[in-house]
Amino acid sequence: MWAPDSWRQKSALQQPDYADPAEVERVLADLHTLPPLVTSWEILRLRDQLAEAADGRQFVLQAGDCAERFVDCTPVRITNTLKVLLQMSLVLVIGARPVIRIGRFAGQYAKPRSANLETRDAVSLPSYRGDNINRPEFTAEARRPDPQLLLRGYERASVTLNFVRALVKGGFADLHHPEYFDLDWVKDSPLADEYHRMVQTIKDSLQFVENVLGVRAGDTDKIDFFTAHEALHLGYEAVQTRRVPRRPGYFNLLTHFPWVGLRTNDSEGAHIEYVRGIENPVGIKVGAGCTREQVARWLEILDPDRRPGRLTFIHRFGAGKIADSLPPLIEHVRAEGGKPVWICDPMHGNTHSLANGIKTRNFEDIYSEVEQSFDIHAEQKQQLGGVHVELTGENVTECVGGSRGPGEADLARAYESEVDPRLNYEQSMELAFLIARKMKSGAH
Repeated sequence: MWAPDSWRQKSALQQPDYADPAEVERVLADLHTLPPLVTSWEILRLRDQLAEAADGRQFVLQAGDCAERFVDCTPVRITNTLKVLLQMSLVLVIGARPVIRIGRFAGQYAKPRSANLETRDAVSLPSYRGDNINRPEFTAEARRPDPQLLLRGYERASVTLNFVRALVKGGFADLHHPEYFDLDWVKDSPLADEYHRMVQTIKDSLQFVENVLGVRAGDTDKIDFFTAHEALHLGYEAVQTRRVPRRPGYFNLLTHFPWVGLRTNDSEGAHIEYVRGIENPVGIKVGAGCTREQVARWLEILDPDRRPGRLTFIHRFGAGKIADSLPPLIEHVRAEGGKPVWICDPMHGNTHSLANGIKTRNFEDIYSEVEQSFDIHAEQKQQLGGVHVELTGENVTECVGGSRGPGEADLARAYESEVDPRLNYEQSMELAFLIARKMKSGAH
């Protein structure tokens, strides 16, 4: 029998080691009484749209911060993230499919880590696990898991989502803002002329709609933005998982689209047990070496009825491994009768560290994995359903490459991420243009 806390009977990886369990329970009890952040009808609307993505009729843009920081909960940062998501989605529409916008925001405050401890100069402290868990400064006090941060994370997620909704409703998503089409950065790209033609296509299409229908294109209340985060801290997720009036089942009301990461996707583990019982659409990160037995168990546990839009496989291999790893995964899923949404995460398999310890990603590797993903799915007579990208609307220098992206020597100039490197604004937009180009060339 499933319940929001039945995960406690399973092995739960990547959970904080709190010093005072009683304080944790007091915080979770407080969180249980607070209002939900999202609604069941929004969740079900996303599930319906994802069902269309699984059928090749929509395309998912899932994008945002690797790990949100409380300090970045500011009007400028939120606006810039929303802006790059909207601009990317406008460009992707050229690829001939409507776009589902899912932001990695308003809750992406916890991150799994490969090691429990971080060592600097012979000093070892608990790893930084995101602002919901502890603090990034390398001190014993900062790295102590603090349950009070869960309340602060909920509050930051709440104000972020409130501001996003106010911006969208209040006119921010008006497609006529001229700054949406500022393409100064493409002058260094060999594809500059093609990018400008794409933007002209967008403008002409808007003008056509307005002239023919007599309405202003892009009315803001017609644009959906959904939220997503990794369902990592299970106590936090469970206390906002509840029944709602006149709808069967339980809903996680902290986010529209929770996903389970590669480090916690064991079919017999606590994280899969938790997402098994919620009505939200759920994502599973999948890596190399996935067996048919694993696929069969995920489908049996999470999508026994094969409901369209219920399950998304977010595959992450790396540009050098996807050609060998993706085809057998697709064959395993097909053999088990699954029809999930297929999303390519080109970020996590392409991370590498420089000699000085700085983590980075190469833009060319990121696009190569996306491009190969499109081709492999097409060879398998199906369509890639979306991309999952870590990015920011800021002018950071964390990933190398792109039309005028930084080189390795430039990374120190504006490297902000506490965890993984993100594409900056210009790199994000270039990726969107390249994806649109690829989608258009493959359309029939």
